[in-house]
Amino acid sequence: MSGTEKGGSGGSTKTPADFLKSIRGRPVVVKLNSGVDYRGILACLDGYMNIAMEQTEEYVNGQLKNKYGDAFIRGNNVLYISTSKRTNAEGA
Repeated sequence: MSGTEKGGSGGSTKTPADFLKSIRGRPVVVKLNSGVDYRGILACLDGYMNIAMEQTEEYVNGQLKNKYGDAFIRGNNVLYISTSKRTNAEGA
């Protein structure tokens, strides 16, 4: 009943921080509060959700608008981060 109970799998509970650590170096989609998506490789992020990305593409209303080598996104603009199922080859 208390918060100290553990499931039978012993440590299978993942926190958001664990998820963010596990996706570093992988393709992600970062959606901003403005509705703009940034897709690229997650280089690093901090506790304020400030994000550094590589091979970044900017999508507005689902349409590719720009390509950047590196991009830095201030954390207060981030709505969510998700893993990307697309590969660079699919867009070509």
